[in-house]
This record gives sequence, structure tokens and C-alpha cells, in this order.
Amino acid sequence: MNQVQLLLNDCLIKTKHVEHAAIIKLRDGTVSLAGVDSDISTDNALLFSYAFLKNLLQVRREGLYFKEKHYKCVRADESSIYLKNEDGGLIAVKTNSYILVATYSEGMYPSVCVEAVEKLGNYIMCISV
Repeated sequence: MNQVQLLLNDCLIKTKHVEHAAIIKLRDGTVSLAGVDSDISTDNALLFSYAFLKNLLQVRREGLYFKEKHYKCVRADESSIYLKNEDGGLIAVKTNSYILVATYSEGMYPSVCVEAVEKLGNYIMCISV
């Protein structure tokens, strides 16, 4: 297991408030790294790349479909997208080169998920410079 995989597991999954997590390359929308049991199809990965690069306004208005579930937009700006539905939610954070995506489910604290993903995103931006 490489260092980034360990970070993904230790900083996100082990909080017990992140269900699934992945790192997607911003430029081409390919999955660079995914946590255990966090399979993301190419179409779903491209969705986030497209949302940040070209479609943020539409995400704010209409939300997003991810893994056949509709998520309503809570917040969307150039650096992060927060979405929720009746079963949980999804956080996406953009760095210079990557998008971190994490989901949480019912019974998990969204605030812990948001904080963990945002902190890992900031860390990745610092080491990428």
C-alpha cells in the first residue's frame, strides 16, 4: 500500500464518518486511487471533473446523480461541492491536480466527513506545490 492509499484510509475511512473515498485526476477524470470497496466507474469519475471545470452552476441548480442516486446540492464553489440525499451525502474537494470524493451514510456525522476531506485536500495541495 502506498503513502497516498494509507492517507486515504487513515485520514478518511478510519474516521468512521466516511463510507467510501477516492481520488480522481482533475484533467482527465480518471480514478487515481480508491479506498477499499470504493469502486467508481469512469463515467462517475468524469462527472466530478466536468462539474468542477464546466458545470458548477448546473450542479447548484439540479444536483448530481452519482452511482444511480440523486444528490441535492447544499453548496458548490470552485473548490468544493457538498451534496446530500435521504441516505447520506457526498463531499468533493478540488485541489490543483485532483478531486477528492467521499461519501457518508445515515448515522455518520457529515461535519466530520467534510472536515476530514477538506483537511486531506489542503494537505495534498501543500505537498503538490
